[in-house]
Amino acid sequence: MSGYTAGRRCGKHDDYMTPKSAWENIRHLIPANKVIWEAFYGDGKSGVALQELGFEVIHQDTDFFQHNLGDIVVSNPPFSKTKDVLRRLRELEKPFILILPALKIHNLYLSELFKDTPDRLQVIIPRKRIHFKKLVGGKPVEGWKDATSFECFYYCWKIGMERDIVWL
Repeated sequence: MSGYTAGRRCGKHDDYMTPKSAWENIRHLIPANKVIWEAFYGDGKSGVALQELGFEVIHQDTDFFQHNLGDIVVSNPPFSKTKDVLRRLRELEKPFILILPALKIHNLYLSELFKDTPDRLQVIIPRKRIHFKKLVGGKPVEGWKDATSFECFYYCWKIGMERDIVWL
């Protein structure tokens, strides 16, 4: 995750920081002519990584639910707030690329939110598991080896990919 500090605000420990490699892997699929809002701040490194890859990025420690910045959201939101985040992005008609657990594809709210839109929800499937850095209370977890035990996809909307499923 890279932002809205879920561990402090919602009582859950789902602060998983995005490695630069996660953005490097899809660099060619991120629209280059858009201002990216990396909406979930976390440790601040995700926005820096996107900037290092050549993108124009807005990455501030602000409340996602109170702002609407940039042209597209490229982020890894707190997984416990997925439903609220997707609902807000849909209401804003904001294009996005979000890293979310692969199993979210089975959630009814996902299909309900995007089934009647002219732009279909699309998915990028990584070649291998994304290994996040886990934080609790803003600090790295002792003994955590950046060895994430769950699979994630990149969920995309309104970014204009040629196919609905892209395998990396």
